[in-house]
Amino acid sequence: MALLGVLVLLAQPARADDLRPGYLEWTEHAPGEWRVTWKAPLLGGLATRAKPILPPGCAVANAQRQFAGPSVVETFRVHCAVPLAGRTLGLAGLESGFTDALLRVAPLNRPVQAARLTPQEPQVAVMARTSAPTVWRTYFGLGFEHILLGFDHLLFVVALVLLIGGWRRLVATVTAFTIAHSLTLAATTLGLMTVARKPVEICIALSIVLIAREILRPSGAEPTLARRAPALIAFAFGLLHGFGFAAALAEIGLPAGEVPLALFAFNVGVEFGQLAIVAAMLAAIAMVARFATNWQRPATVAGAYLIGAVATAWLIERTLA
Repeated sequence: MALLGVLVLLAQPARADDLRPGYLEWTEHAPGEWRVTWKAPLLGGLATRAKPILPPGCAVANAQRQFAGPSVVETFRVHCAVPLAGRTLGLAGLESGFTDALLRVAPLNRPVQAARLTPQEPQVAVMARTSAPTVWRTYFGLGFEHILLGFDHLLFVVALVLLIGGWRRLVATVTAFTIAHSLTLAATTLGLMTVARKPVEICIALSIVLIAREILRPSGAEPTLARRAPALIAFAFGLLHGFGFAAALAEIGLPAGEVPLALFAFNVGVEFGQLAIVAAMLAAIAMVARFATNWQRPATVAGAYLIGAVATAWLIERTLA
């Protein structure tokens, strides 16, 4: 299972820690006057497939389009003759793909609403009041999804499973990783510190290479700090990965007035995603162990080499980019 996952990762781009959803924002700057921003990643074709839906009574006054890194950003000035509360916003064309999007609605002098648009539910009704459960569901889902699609974070967790083994120690180590990246994610998001993205991406790739190297140490060798106290090492590397989470989350934004709740929900989603990966891998290992013997060390070594190769490729590409 781990080997198959790593083989899939070989095809992924170097900036593997981006959040992939699109981002649709409606901001009211005067009564009935809205600025609409639609940011769509080029990867996956969302930029050409999906377009914002204008409710009845709304008309575009001006539109602009520009490229921003791996995304296309379209901005519109929209005039709405009627309030949006109770009306439906969303994306046309989203239902034909596999990528979701985050919707943020910021009415004048009213709380911000956040919702997640999916191919199954590409439109949502604008609420008269902000719903904390909606913010929770949206950012919990983003956190859970990011640990599955943020491939360098996923690869780090897979490497921890191969390094540690037993589920009790592994859960403690993964939780230490979550606590650490939650601290730097919150500090960066709240503006308490700023770190350049490129060095962070390089160091994240390097952290995976170091864990892969640790996996390859002979079983009879003298235990290193990573073997004796994996939670401590995971905490140290988690501080680094938190900056990567912050850079990705900054691209889609947080709902004004609900930042603490959104941050908490995102982190809880990441933790649940990590534990789901750990549970799936341990279950697969236990199942295979029932039918095969003397396979675990060769498979672990092969997995470590593949993880190290992918992380090294990222390290080189991010350094030269």
